[in-house]
Amino acid sequence: MKNILILYDSATGNTKKMANYVAEAAAKNININVVVKSVEEANKNDVAAADGIALGSPVNMGLVSWKMKKFWDELGKDLWGKINGKIGCAFASQGGIGGGAEITCMSLLTILMNYGFLVFGITDYVADKYTLHYGATVAGEPREKKEIDACIRLGERLAEQVCRYEIRNLTESKN
Repeated sequence: MKNILILYDSATGNTKKMANYVAEAAAKNININVVVKSVEEANKNDVAAADGIALGSPVNMGLVSWKMKKFWDELGKDLWGKINGKIGCAFASQGGIGGGAEITCMSLLTILMNYGFLVFGITDYVADKYTLHYGATVAGEPREKKEIDACIRLGERLAEQVCRYEIRNLTESKN
C-alpha cells in the first residue's frame, strides 16, 4: 500500500475544497491510502510517511501562502536529504482569473524539488481551453465541472505516478 498526503493551507475554505476533490480521486486507486491535512495539523512524520504529496495553497501576494512556506522552512532541519525521490504535484486557488495561481503552483513545485521530489504537470485538457499544466487552479471556490474535474484529474494522476515509481532511499549504498 502506498501513502499519499494531501497537504494544504486554506484561508477561505476554497483550497480545502480542492484538497478534498484531489483526495477523493486519489483514494479511488485501491493501492493508495490517502491522508488530508492542513499545514496547521501536519508534521514531519506525515511528510516522511508519504510516497506522494499534493500541495495546495491559496495565492498570497502572488505566491504561496506564508503558512505553507513556513511549514517547509521549518521542516528542513529534520527531513532535508531524507525524502528524496517522492512524487509531488500542486494546486492553488486565487481570488480571480490572473490572480497568480499558476505562479503559486510553480512555487509549490519548486519547494518540492528542493527537497528532491519528482514533480509533474498534466497536459490533459479537462474542458475547452482548461488544462492543468502546472497543477489544478481555480478562481474562487471550485464550482464548475471543469474546476472540479481538474482537481479530480490531479488526484488520479498523483495516484498513478506514485504506483508507477518505486520509492527508495537515495542515501542507501549503491551496488
